[in-house]
Amino acid sequence: MTARQKRLMYIIAGLVGLSMAVGLVLYALKSNVSLYFTPTQVFNKEAPQGRSFRIGGLVEAGSVVRDQGGLSVRFRITDTQKSLTVVYKGILPDLFKEGKGVVAQGKMEADGMMHADEVLAKHDENYMPPEAADAIKRAEAAKAAASGVPVAK
Repeated sequence: MTARQKRLMYIIAGLVGLSMAVGLVLYALKSNVSLYFTPTQVFNKEAPQGRSFRIGGLVEAGSVVRDQGGLSVRFRITDTQKSLTVVYKGILPDLFKEGKGVVAQGKMEADGMMHADEVLAKHDENYMPPEAADAIKRAEAAKAAASGVPVAK
């Protein structure tokens, strides 16, 4: 083998190794990505089935039901257009309240409810995830357009 052929073999081997490393990193990241959806998107079947994802919106007033003697809680998340029931077993954040912004991460189950592994609440009175705020604005605009009432931007 000439020096030129050896150099070409090293370059090819290096590119193959680099390609394998990039492929493994992308495969590992794919399983850890958690996409964000609104209740309306979940009802439109845009959310992944059988995979973990995040859902955000407002905790619907009067929807929080705690199990007696347990850590389980059931509540509804809304984007003012659609609502989705979330079941969570664990301690909720101190800032979790009805009518306030929340993000839950979990999977949709066959019972039509999201079984959350994690629930995140707002961190001040005016906080809401940007995606949830946009979804609520779009839902309110759609309601207003359907009723013929103008909406302030």
